Amino acid sequence: MPNTIHNLTRTTDDVVIVGGGLAGLFCALKLAPRPVTLISAAPLGQGASSAWAQGGIAAAIGEGDSPEAHAADTVAVGAGLVDEAIALGIAREAAPRIHDLLSYGVPFDRDLEGRLAVGREAAHSARRIVHVRGDMAGAAIIAALSEAVRRTPSIRLIEGLVAEALLTEDGAITGLQLRDASNATSRPIIIASRAVVLATGGIGHLYAVTTNPLEASGSGLAIAARAGAVIADPEFVQFHPTAIMAGRDPAPLATEALRGEGAVLINGKGERFMAARHPLAELAPRDIVARGVFAEIAASRGAFLDAREALGTRFADKFPTVHASCIAAGLDPATKAIPIAPAAHYHMGGIAVDTRGRTSIDGLWAGGEVSSTGAHGANRLASNSLLEAVVYAARIAEDIAGRAIPSPAWLPEALVTPRNGAIDKRAETSLRAMMSAHVGVIRDSDGLARAVQHFAALERDAGSVALRNMATTALLVAASAFTRHESRGAHFRSDHPVEASAFAKRTMTTLATAREVAEGLAEQPARRTAQAMIA
Repeated sequence: MPNTIHNLTRTTDDVVIVGGGLAGLFCALKLAPRPVTLISAAPLGQGASSAWAQGGIAAAIGEGDSPEAHAADTVAVGAGLVDEAIALGIAREAAPRIHDLLSYGVPFDRDLEGRLAVGREAAHSARRIVHVRGDMAGAAIIAALSEAVRRTPSIRLIEGLVAEALLTEDGAITGLQLRDASNATSRPIIIASRAVVLATGGIGHLYAVTTNPLEASGSGLAIAARAGAVIADPEFVQFHPTAIMAGRDPAPLATEALRGEGAVLINGKGERFMAARHPLAELAPRDIVARGVFAEIAASRGAFLDAREALGTRFADKFPTVHASCIAAGLDPATKAIPIAPAAHYHMGGIAVDTRGRTSIDGLWAGGEVSSTGAHGANRLASNSLLEAVVYAARIAEDIAGRAIPSPAWLPEALVTPRNGAIDKRAETSLRAMMSAHVGVIRDSDGLARAVQHFAALERDAGSVALRNMATTALLVAASAFTRHESRGAHFRSDHPVEASAFAKRTMTTLATAREVAEGLAEQPARRTAQAMIA
């Protein structure tokens, strides 16, 4: 049985993993029988973006395919910023990680001869995506791993706590400050540990339209940044081009695999529009497709995903999750096109980590979407995220297993944030609207400048830890987007619409640097006023 917040006291632990998604669960299992405390804000199996993943896991296991080809596709999509050695290493570790998942009970689809079935998705040169019942890979993987975690005696599971601060001393981790996820004004809880793994997921909930769960609000990135960690590539946010516009938050996702099976994108006039934008049409890289869909909506023509001819009555059987979302919205995708829009989906940026998942803070590792490994560059290749999560979770477990971690001392009574208030919903809505309007699919200098100044003020003045952490991550994304004067991958600037060779490198930044960008923008009006008075 999991521990609860009611019987948890201030304590010490060997290894603490924060996050109940794929990276966190897989890392905890790989560390067994070493004692681990796994902390999940939501009940296990809920609140994790990986549980919602419909596409599957990319793995070069099919006949005629190779890790080298997989890595080459990853590099091609990443717009010049992918670390080629990282991409190749991940691709080569795909097969053993798939077998690990099979051993934990994940029921991947098989062909008539009993081999793992593989499908194709956008920008892959081969069929290499392993699925579960078409669009249920994420849910099936999380269900299997959750059950395995509950069966593993070395894993202490604590549900219902959110990490709100990292505790450090002399540049090293000493513990975590947590709080009841359902009661923002409750007393904080301290856990001391010299080994912490952050696997808290992405930042999609910072946007008004997202496919991510509520918990994907950038909290892990924020607490690492506030502790001084180096943050990599925060400006690169991938927008999924085909979120279903059904009036729900988060928006249901129409998986890319639908287009892999022949579904097409049309506007309100019934015209296909992607063929004129890219040779791969609907299977072009996600950033190009997202901008194509965005353009049709901005031109008031609307955008729709049409699977009537490609799937028809087979839709419900091949893609039951998407079908259920459509039916719940009063739409039968077998007979009608699905209204869509781009939605914040995946963050290529995150806490900078090395090949073993180590961050710039001693004793802190990061895995899954909260991290940035260099594998995705400026644009993620479809279905690489789940693969990266399991590969790095295994690497982190191996790295921790080979280290002697000192026992933590009891922490002082002083708390990082002893007081807290309930989140201001109006301020949260305003933040999300500003991210979508100014730090979204298409960006420009003026909008980004407004966003940077707004988030800097909110980060300074927010009355709740949750809102402050949201503002911290939003500031990092906006400030890095403001300083990248080009368009590359998922980062598109209408005032700098082409790639610039001077920016053909990854971003490495800190919260202090982002604050300096905001301060510089705040000083500009004063300088202009002074200059006008002198003139």
